[in-house]
Amino acid sequence: MASEQEPMDMEGLIRFYAEAGVDSPLSDEPVDRFAEGARPKAAPQQPRAGGQEAAAPRQSFGTGNPSVSPSPAQTPRTAAPAPARTVVPDEAQVAIAREAASTANSLEELRERLAAFDGCNLKFTAKNMCFSDGDPASDLMFIGEAPGRDEDMEGLPFVGRSGQLLNRMIAAIGLERQNVYIANTIPWRPPGNRTPTPLETELCRPFIERQIELADPKVLVALGGPAAKALTGAPEGILRLRGNWKTHTTPSGKVIPVMPTLHPAYLLRSPAQKRFAWRDFLGVKMKLRELTSAG
Repeated sequence: MASEQEPMDMEGLIRFYAEAGVDSPLSDEPVDRFAEGARPKAAPQQPRAGGQEAAAPRQSFGTGNPSVSPSPAQTPRTAAPAPARTVVPDEAQVAIAREAASTANSLEELRERLAAFDGCNLKFTAKNMCFSDGDPASDLMFIGEAPGRDEDMEGLPFVGRSGQLLNRMIAAIGLERQNVYIANTIPWRPPGNRTPTPLETELCRPFIERQIELADPKVLVALGGPAAKALTGAPEGILRLRGNWKTHTTPSGKVIPVMPTLHPAYLLRSPAQKRFAWRDFLGVKMKLRELTSAG
């Protein structure tokens, strides 16, 4: 009996690669670039003695003389591809977002300002805005990238399978979900769970930065590469960033330690990597203990 196979989840596969730090597409077949560089270039074909070609007689290119070869200037050339356009954030909308976020004096007021902000198109394709979950007075704040399907349906961050794993990871260091604060750098689900564009990230950045400032946690945990880059500005992928303490500076100038770690969705597909996330969470537990005893 043929075994039934589940259909391939291409959206999940792409997100898995993104969380793993793969950001460059590859061809289906391997290419040996070293062999290409060592391969000798073909020498230009030279006419035989007496001006005779080995093959068919030379063609006329508008000269009226069949024996005249085309000049190099007349030889058609392939046009060079146009350079890729750089995505430039809409500075006017970013300024509006920055003004709306900076004038919010509480998390509830910030939520209202974010809900009223129409500068990000993701708002119009998502079902719900995922602002936060948990205790905003907690010393520990987790930040992911963007909501998924389950989060979009419920309007809360990390409630799907990856959220269930995150709950178990939090419990492993002696805490509960309701005792920590959870948010995303992007509050609306991108269509098809695609990666948010640089413009979308910049439009939402003032709100998550103000959210961190108002919550005022002692420690931040960045779940996945995009969140780590948004909070710290580090260019490395998450596999190099994870386990190494970084910092986030709030608009008011306060410096908060950040632990970049692997996203739970990535861990669901790569269970062997959970041991690294466990080390990261132990580091977070020790940092919280250190800061609590010091202050």
